[in-house]
Amino acid sequence: MGRKPLGKKAMTTAQVQARYRARLKKEHRALKARANRLDRRSRRQRWADAVAELQELQREYSEWLMTLPDNLQGSRTAMLLQEIEALDLDTIAEIELPQGFGRD
Repeated sequence: MGRKPLGKKAMTTAQVQARYRARLKKEHRALKARANRLDRRSRRQRWADAVAELQELQREYSEWLMTLPDNLQGSRTAMLLQEIEALDLDTIAEIELPQGFGRD
């Protein structure tokens, strides 16, 4: 005995095939969309973007620390913000990365 029909009566072979093909097409589109989202930047560019993002975040945290209310200046939040502000990200930004494949 086979599966019970989804509707009142069983699907025809053509309906089963059409449903199968529609599912495959949907899965193929999902795989294709995922492949398009791959990051195609070079490692050097990704490094530069990451450092720039870190520097921007450090500026934002510094602004947050400056606008922190007086009653929170001695809090754990203030301490963590000060540690973030004290990080030397310029050293990271100055790192010269290898180009790779003998192009150095």
